[in-house]
Amino acid sequence: MSVTGIAEKIQSMEIRGAGRIARTAALALKEHSNDLDSKDLNTFLREMESAADILLQTRPTAVSLPNAVNIVMKGARNAQTLDEARDSVIKSADSFISNSELAVKRIAEIGARHIKDGDVILTHCNSEAALACIIEAHRQKKKFEVFATEVRPRNQGYITIKTLNDAGIKTSFIVDSAARYFMKDISLVIVGSDAITVNGAVVNKIGTSQIALCAHEARTPLIAAAETYKFAPKTITGELIQIEERDTSEVLDREKAAELSFVTVRNPAFDVTPADYVDLIITEHGAIPPEMAYVIIKEYLGWDIGDFDR
Repeated sequence: MSVTGIAEKIQSMEIRGAGRIARTAALALKEHSNDLDSKDLNTFLREMESAADILLQTRPTAVSLPNAVNIVMKGARNAQTLDEARDSVIKSADSFISNSELAVKRIAEIGARHIKDGDVILTHCNSEAALACIIEAHRQKKKFEVFATEVRPRNQGYITIKTLNDAGIKTSFIVDSAARYFMKDISLVIVGSDAITVNGAVVNKIGTSQIALCAHEARTPLIAAAETYKFAPKTITGELIQIEERDTSEVLDREKAAELSFVTVRNPAFDVTPADYVDLIITEHGAIPPEMAYVIIKEYLGWDIGDFDR
């Protein structure tokens, strides 16, 4: 499939989840590099950068996407020959995809250690990494149950409960607004992340910050599961993560909305949970407090200061 076709699937959420988006983008760049019939290095780089830009425009909040693109493209940008550039894209894409898949497995192993017998876990949205922690704990024969939210307006919670059900995990399905009502029964909150800032704030599916506030009030620990490529390097220089607002028809049918002259429908897809409400971030390199987010950005992501101007 063409880069444009992949971009449309990411934009429409046919391809969704920060990790899957990142891996798909890496694969799309690899295949595009193979398909190009460029005669010289400059033409190849220009066509690859154009493809990268198309992918980058699809989901502005998921920082996994620009991180994946940067990792795949970095070697090619420094290449001296056409063959070297193409080879770099292919090898970098393959390495990124493999490392991404291994990262989820490692996060599952680390996250499962923080789940105890008797726990009642609340999860929000449909995070591959968060669910991997829960499923791994179940595989280890730990006895616990899960509360999963509906996740309006896209209803990703239905995917979550199907995954949990297929794994044989006892699950209660609740509407988003019932999170505070049930928080008294919850011993641990586990969520994923679409982006993590340099100060440890967690950007995740809309509603996460409200759940985190309820958990903080109830003194219930909250863990965010996130691969290192979900950390946002540009927040070091003060850049804010753009919060995507999606089509209002996801919330209210256009015909109904047209009847309401004084009503404006808003549909932010994500919100920001302050670091103060996050107890631990589980990465493939270990569990860290939010205050150590800078270390992940500095040590494990392939950004240089000059790259921030791209």
